[in-house]
Amino acid sequence: MTRPRKRGASVAVIDIGSNSVRLVVYEGLTRSLIPIFNEKTLCGLGREVQSTGLLAPDAVGKALTSLRRFRALIRVMQVGRVFAIATAACRDASNGPDFITKAERICRVKIEILSGSREARLSALGVVSGIHNPDGIVGDLGGGSLELIDVRHNRVRSGITLPLGGLALQDLARKSLKRAERIARNELADVAQLKAGHGRSFYAVGGTWRALARIHIIQSGYPLQVMHGYSIPAADALDFARRLRRLAAANMLADIEVVADARRPLLTYAALVLEHVVRVARPKTIVFSTFGVREGLLHEKLSEAERAKDGLICAAEELNQLLSRSARHARELMAWSDRFVRVAKLRESEEDRRLRHAACLLSDIGWRVHPDHRGEQTLSFVTNGNFGAISHEERAFVGLAVFYRYAGLSEENRPPLVMQELVSPALLERARVLGAAFRVAHLISAARPGVLPATHFRTRGRKLMLVFEHRLGDLVADRVGGRFKQLARLIGRSGSIVRR
Repeated sequence: MTRPRKRGASVAVIDIGSNSVRLVVYEGLTRSLIPIFNEKTLCGLGREVQSTGLLAPDAVGKALTSLRRFRALIRVMQVGRVFAIATAACRDASNGPDFITKAERICRVKIEILSGSREARLSALGVVSGIHNPDGIVGDLGGGSLELIDVRHNRVRSGITLPLGGLALQDLARKSLKRAERIARNELADVAQLKAGHGRSFYAVGGTWRALARIHIIQSGYPLQVMHGYSIPAADALDFARRLRRLAAANMLADIEVVADARRPLLTYAALVLEHVVRVARPKTIVFSTFGVREGLLHEKLSEAERAKDGLICAAEELNQLLSRSARHARELMAWSDRFVRVAKLRESEEDRRLRHAACLLSDIGWRVHPDHRGEQTLSFVTNGNFGAISHEERAFVGLAVFYRYAGLSEENRPPLVMQELVSPALLERARVLGAAFRVAHLISAARPGVLPATHFRTRGRKLMLVFEHRLGDLVADRVGGRFKQLARLIGRSGSIVRR
């Protein structure tokens, strides 16, 4: 049974950027943010700020029209709380204050004009909320500026802002790529925040860099169409940026249909900046994050206890509550699998345990799907889920574990090869073992609470035993024994059922 959403619990962020004006409405102010509405208008407010010092009049008109629509949507959706922010174009333009006054009158909410350092901090907090234990440099490329800031786990250092956003760089360079390259090289050459990124991750935040990721995903034939957490080796990113610049020189970027027309001219500038970032920072990996300033703003407003929670587990708990037959059963399955791992003496890191718990919480979310398609549909749901704090390899692992729970482990029911290729052989085998454990647990309990706590594990030499308390003796059957023996074989044991 789904829980009714409390009226007024939703929260919205109006984000007035240098290129786009956006409204995002989230279901609630929680550790795992769930967007329920997302709309943007590419207005180009910052396209002339560097050369004229002003927000372009036509862009101002377009932005104010969008804000009127956003205000109406907020009223229709009965949003509980509204926050509004403005970034580089509004803080740099001489007519920015006049625009903000008009915008506040329309939005009926105070608009916070972010300083460069504040924008950098919020970007970093967004990455903290959406990437599990990040370690590297966050680079938020907007239309007007590039913010750079160091982040390690939940610790955020001071950041800087540079006039290297796509619109700003295009304006400064008077649309000359040679001038743009010189500007980018000079601005980034001695940035301490970048040089601290050697051998670490570089977290690319911002719509234009996400557009680059989308192109890379399509061109490489990558099996997941998920932007968040998509990562590529820095050397590959450097080659890709150079290739895009060659396409631009040959006037071939117009053929890239997966990117909005208004954003397409900025791809070359984004690629150019990325190229010089990689040269100076020498990171190990480029990780694209869809969590940025907006998510960072809301993450900052959570209590310290909420911020400390695991974003993946919170998202899985929410889905468990909404979609499973029994939310309590999934939590009992977590404890049951804890006992299995402990008694069977399986080697497991803290990160392995975290993913196992997430898979337990998601193990019954596909029960409404037709039995013939539960495995593939749930695999797709998990791997493409709109949540953070999980890498693409980890998405595949969790999805595969639940796939095996539904589809079984026979050769004729194998998951798509491209999904198997996203994980290492060792992780694939762990997914098979976990899926087999789920098949035992759900067969015993029929996904009802109160059953699994009455079953226990014991070992005798190489034999693994599943012990049923006397009151559950009638649940024992050949099918249960067959599945448990299959699970035991997967971990190199023999298995048997025992009634106590």
